[in-house]
Formats: sequence, structure tokens, C-alpha cells
Amino acid sequence: MTTATLLPNPADPRLSRTVEGVDETGQAKSISVIEERPLTIYLNSQEIVTAMTIGDYPEYLALGFLLNQGMLKETDQVTKIDFDEELEVVVVRTATVTNVEEKLKKKTRTSGCAVGTVFGDMMAGLEGLSLPDTPVHTSTFYDLSYQINHTPSLYMETGAIHGTALCHGRQVLAYMEDVGRHNAVDKIAGWMHLNDISAADKVLYTTGRLTSEMVIKTALMGIPTLISRSGFTAWGVDIARQVGLTLIGRMRGKKFTCLSGQHRLVFDQDLSQVPDDDKKMRRKGAQHD
Repeated sequence: MTTATLLPNPADPRLSRTVEGVDETGQAKSISVIEERPLTIYLNSQEIVTAMTIGDYPEYLALGFLLNQGMLKETDQVTKIDFDEELEVVVVRTATVTNVEEKLKKKTRTSGCAVGTVFGDMMAGLEGLSLPDTPVHTSTFYDLSYQINHTPSLYMETGAIHGTALCHGRQVLAYMEDVGRHNAVDKIAGWMHLNDISAADKVLYTTGRLTSEMVIKTALMGIPTLISRSGFTAWGVDIARQVGLTLIGRMRGKKFTCLSGQHRLVFDQDLSQVPDDDKKMRRKGAQHD
């Protein structure tokens, strides 16, 4: 059973609603669909971006976004985070004024399902980055995969959503979901920063593709290992190899593929003891990755 500090809450009425329709036979059908709403992020008095999100944990999302874009440094003192639900605005306030104009001059649209935005040079901060060589035991991968895929979630309730979990050993510490995988990762980053969580011995597990954006965010957060049930992009693999990130994809049943950072792996799992993948728990589209 998952002992996570922070889990999805599929029962939260703000995050999904029931919609009536018909099925392939013309019969009436009710399904639960995920909500999607704008959230405008400010850094002090400067408007930064409007993100489409499901609306939970706006403070974590805003802070994590600013950290992952390099608009905030770990050393910057965040004095307050204000969220106005009616205006759908969150303001991150710092002790000293920051200069983000250069970042705002250049935007790159990313490949997330709910299209994201990266500001400035996507590779900024990766040069000279050294990730800790914390070993990871393959036996923990199977435990984590089982826990995450059996945790009640918005995905199980509605589909059309991505999940990301921060893990330590066999424990899931925080599990976030959103319409874009980049939002889920930013929520994790914000939660880690506000709770002073070290990244050196952590693993990030995501349900989405291992794209360049996912690899860059994970590396800049200082997390040495990234795992997914889904597949890879070539640039994502190239960047992971450049920074020495352990990159594991196609994690299903007994199988996984590691394309970078193999030196961290400790192969301690008896594969004969791992059950085959439960087809009921497979995420939509995973077989096509």
C-alpha cells in the first residue's frame, strides 16, 4: 500500500465533472471528464505566463515553474505566494526584485499534450551540471510501478491526464497529476522547494514520454534518475547522456530499457518473481510508444 506524503485526490469535485453523451450503440452514457482552467503566474509585479492546468496546488505549480525556468534561483528568498481563485492568478513574491526580461524575450513551445512554454535558452544551466551517482536498485522500480499504477488517481477516474511521482527508495513521497506532464513536474519542484526536500537520492517517475523537456527539468532539479512507462525521444536521450542522467523507459511488467546512466543501476531483482503486466492497469496509448 502506498505511504505517500501527498497523493492525488480523485474525489475533489473541483477537478472533474460528469458529462452526458452516448456510446457506440447510441445508448446514453455518463463519464467523468477532467477540468481544465487557466492559471496566470506572476513573479512580483511581472506577468510571466498563463498555463492550462487542472487547478490543484497552484502555489506549487507557480513556484516550480519559475524555478525550472531559471527565473528563480534556489537562493532567492520567497516571502509569500498569493493565489486568487476568482481571478485565477498566483503571485510569487521575493525579498529582492528579480530581472526576468531576458527570459521573456525568447519562448519555445514544447511537445507536451497540453502545450507548454519554455523561456530563454532551453539548455541554460546544464553546462557543467553534475548529478550525484546515487545507486538505484532495480527491485525498487517494480515496487514503485505497482504502487503508482494502483493508487487511486484522476487518471483512473477520467483519463486525459499525466502523473509524476517523486520517490525515495520504495516510498512515493509526492504524486502529482495534470493535463500536461510539465505541469505535474513543476508541482513536484515547488513542493520540494517549500518542504526543503533534497533531490540527490530521489527518483522521478512519470507516466508520459521521456522528452527533452522532461529530461531538462529533472536534471535541473538535481534528481539523478528518471523512469517512465512510456518511450523516449532522441533529443531526450542525447541530453540525458550529456548530463549523466539515468533514463529508464518502457517500464512495463518485467521489462524496462535504460538508455543513459546505466552505471547507477544495481540489478538485484529476480525477474521470475515479477508478475506480468496487468493489462487493466496499462495507460491508454502505452502500447504504441
